[in-house]
Amino acid sequence: MSAADTTSPLPAGDPAAPAAPAAGQGGLFSRETRDIIVNGLWTQNPGIVQLLGLCPLLAISNSVVNSLSLGLATTLVMATASGSVALLRNYIPHEIRIPAFVLVIAVLVTVVQLAMNAWVHPLYLVLGVFIPLITTNCIVLARVEAFASKRSTLHSILDATMMGLGLTAVLVALGGLREALGKGTLFSGIDLALGPMARDWVIPLAHDYSGFLLAVLPPGAFIGLGLLIALRNRIQMGRNPA
Repeated sequence: MSAADTTSPLPAGDPAAPAAPAAGQGGLFSRETRDIIVNGLWTQNPGIVQLLGLCPLLAISNSVVNSLSLGLATTLVMATASGSVALLRNYIPHEIRIPAFVLVIAVLVTVVQLAMNAWVHPLYLVLGVFIPLITTNCIVLARVEAFASKRSTLHSILDATMMGLGLTAVLVALGGLREALGKGTLFSGIDLALGPMARDWVIPLAHDYSGFLLAVLPPGAFIGLGLLIALRNRIQMGRNPA
């Protein structure tokens, strides 16, 4: 999101950061591991439950390709940042932990930005400022502070990866909905990521479709996100009736 995100308070009692496991409960396929996966993808999904990082989520989700690219870039930064902080947490003084975390995130974002600029330059130009803004995305800092600074390296990487994939899923769903309604296609612009050979991979959903302008404008992003939130809440209510 924007720089203001970095000052957003963390959700109280975040269930995605459970207490330290008892002896024998922290294995790779333990209940705690399953809880981390479910929390990231569904229970505490950052896009439709915690509603974090809404600026890039709403701004760039006008196509599947843009949404998937930004989501994967954010997931990569989250996973590497959480793993790095989990390794270094005992060496970072508590008083300067937030600036230190931001510095780690900024270094990793710079690496991703330079890599995209070198290897997928056309897509990098489309995503523009939203790549460097991953540094100030409150999702990344929130997971580093709430989870990685207190937990093991493997669990920290898993938590960040699941949170990132949960956000990516919301981005792709919203991008697909907006692209389908707004342009009548799916995977428009895929050649920006995979080269000219991928131009034929665009899927037209309707012939002679004039498009629905509202869907690709900012109001369409808010409406689409609201529909996804309503759908998730309806499914959750069906699974846990009052």
